[in-house]
Amino acid sequence: MTTGEMGRRGLLVTGAATALTLGSVSFADAEGTPAGGGTPEDRTETVHGTLPPGAPDYVYLPVDVPPGVRELAVAYTYEKPPVPAGTQGNALDIGIFDERGTALGGDGFRGWSGGARSEFFIRADEATPGYVRGPVGAGRWHIALGPYTTAPDGLPYTVTVTLKFGATPATPEPVYPPERARGRGRAWYRGDCHIHSVHSDGKRTPAEIAALARAAGLDFINTSEHNTSSGHSAWDGLWGDDLLILTGEEITTRNGHVVGIATDHGTWVDWRYRARDNRFGHYAREIHRAGGLVVPAHPHATCIGCNWKFGFADADAVEVWNGPYTVDDEVSVADWDNTLVSGKGWTPAMGNSDAHRDPDRIGTPQTVVLADDLSRESILAGIRAGHSYITESSAVSLGFGVSGGRAQHAGIGERLRVDADTPVTVRLEVAGAPGCTAQFVTDQGTLYTSALPGSGSGVMEWRTTPAYAAYVRAEVRHAPTVAGLPGALAALTNPVFLGR
Repeated sequence: MTTGEMGRRGLLVTGAATALTLGSVSFADAEGTPAGGGTPEDRTETVHGTLPPGAPDYVYLPVDVPPGVRELAVAYTYEKPPVPAGTQGNALDIGIFDERGTALGGDGFRGWSGGARSEFFIRADEATPGYVRGPVGAGRWHIALGPYTTAPDGLPYTVTVTLKFGATPATPEPVYPPERARGRGRAWYRGDCHIHSVHSDGKRTPAEIAALARAAGLDFINTSEHNTSSGHSAWDGLWGDDLLILTGEEITTRNGHVVGIATDHGTWVDWRYRARDNRFGHYAREIHRAGGLVVPAHPHATCIGCNWKFGFADADAVEVWNGPYTVDDEVSVADWDNTLVSGKGWTPAMGNSDAHRDPDRIGTPQTVVLADDLSRESILAGIRAGHSYITESSAVSLGFGVSGGRAQHAGIGERLRVDADTPVTVRLEVAGAPGCTAQFVTDQGTLYTSALPGSGSGVMEWRTTPAYAAYVRAEVRHAPTVAGLPGALAALTNPVFLGR
């Protein structure tokens, strides 16, 4: 079976996103029993086609599934011809929607693996990681093809669909992580909220991630697979009194990525829209309705489709530091700092590893949150309030605050409410940062810098007034490696605001 050239088909508008629906793959003749009785034999159909440059973001291949199917399996390949320097080659993502349809935000979603897998299966009792187990219902399913980039001569593809017939096994009840761990009462808790496993494009199993999180000194993690919730129930037995596991999603649109942190178990949030479709606010509200936080990820990353273009009006925090510190993180920090001047409706900063595979280090960086206990509710409240700082590892610890007036004090994410001419003292305690320099940054820029002792631990104080500094935050940096450029961050605090 051949779908032919995409240009011969019409465009269908599905919600805000433009999409293309190809001719259907039919297994209608597979219904009933074969000669001699018994169950129908497994059936396979193969489809070939070519997507031209400028193809819609998503191309849907309908598959008519008859009754009696126990398992649906899909495999695909596509050509990757050489292209001229500076030209994007072919990259094709894949996922699937069941008989309930492909409507934006609808109930039909059954899985997504992007470009991480060349094949997958779904049945009632099991599914390939990234895909949601459950019965294979009769009706029109849709394989979703996402031409991420397309070569000048087009993207030739082949899709093979296999149906296996037989009795439908029972679907196990999902087991989700608890929303509370024992913790240490009100304390600073370390977490990494952007991690990928085999349930998207990561190479580590949940068990490997849990072990690495404990080794990194983390108290909590958040699952954040690309465009799927299939991994929410993959952590049975991996949590404990020492590790809180939150479940979320990295919603990977063509105009930027956003991490939904600690959404209700099983929540899936759609990603099939661009900034021009004016849909992000709707899906940000979906994250909030599911109890989660909206956190734009790596907003100045240079990968295709990664740069954040939806604005920050709906954001609860922003990931200014993603993985080992690089130039795009420096740009993200500077851009975030520029939003702090008013102190009203400000967006707290976060740091996460975005770890996928070796040698990516889970917990580099990590966000350290002041919370009443080690629970979903308290951790999210601390992140939302900006009561947090970021470090490159659990070896680095900070204490930061401002005091003045009548014995008043304000900590990270708070405001010291004193008159404009009131003298205030800014104090920073650092441990675990040898060879680094600490500095205080205000709305005017960096106003105080001091090298830390050789041990990497020390205390620095600076005096100012609210009239001179609208806010103050602390940075700890390594020595520069390039003349004229700042050294990489070892730690970064959210601000303390000054004045009434």
